[in-house]
Amino acid sequence: MADTLVSIQIIPKSKNGEDVIPYVDEAIKVIQESGVRHEVHPLETTMEGDFSVLMGVIQKMNERMIELGSSNVISQVKILYQPDGITMDQLTEKYR
Repeated sequence: MADTLVSIQIIPKSKNGEDVIPYVDEAIKVIQESGVRHEVHPLETTMEGDFSVLMGVIQKMNERMIELGSSNVISQVKILYQPDGITMDQLTEKYR
């Protein structure tokens, strides 16, 4: 069972002030390729899984932004760590 929920908003600095959406799309692709459960929302993406795995995904996201030519990246991250288990559904079921 997952022990961590992480919400991330990644803000890469683009090369010449161009639109960052293609960069964000690539960051989401890194999440998708990782295989972790996730939900994309308008201002952030929430992932569910093992704490260390999710931190690794965040590292890969940042590295991918640099590979694409970003000079730096801001990652705004919220973490809920609950060793006895937590899921996105548990936090939102009363609203569905």
